[in-house]
Amino acid sequence: MTPPRPASNQRSNGDFDESCVFCLIGSGQDAHAEVIGKNDELVCFRDICPAAPHHYLVVPRQHILSCFSLQPQHIGLVEKMADMGRAALHDQGITNMKDIRLGFHKPPYTSVDHLHLHVLAPASQISDRWIHKFRPGTHKFVTEEDLRNVLQKTNTVTETSEGLGNIYFSR
Repeated sequence: MTPPRPASNQRSNGDFDESCVFCLIGSGQDAHAEVIGKNDELVCFRDICPAAPHHYLVVPRQHILSCFSLQPQHIGLVEKMADMGRAALHDQGITNMKDIRLGFHKPPYTSVDHLHLHVLAPASQISDRWIHKFRPGTHKFVTEEDLRNVLQKTNTVTETSEGLGNIYFSR
């Protein structure tokens, strides 16, 4: 018996995980997501549990587990994700780009095992209830800029023996 062929919008080379909600959103198979921007590589949509007046997620269509799966060749992807996030904020009327927060949760603090950039604005209005999840420099959250800087200096992102207190990169 031959295995079933993936639907035309599924990727058969491991870039698509049919059990991943973000893969489904990226492929257009989740009608509940409020997509506000997309291109061939990325999709931006509203977070279902917003921590700020504007809270979006930018995900690659390719299934990448987390920031710990990234290597230096992914710097361009991270930059494109940030650019899409900023463009989404601009399209939604946000003009003060100094009062935004762009970043990634570090495992095990990710709710979905698919790389996703949190885009929040105004950062000064992040809910007191959720601020602990989006505080830069903590064991839970790394800014887009810090992640790019670390990727430029190393080969791969790895966990620390202290349980991800600080990300570091192995050579």
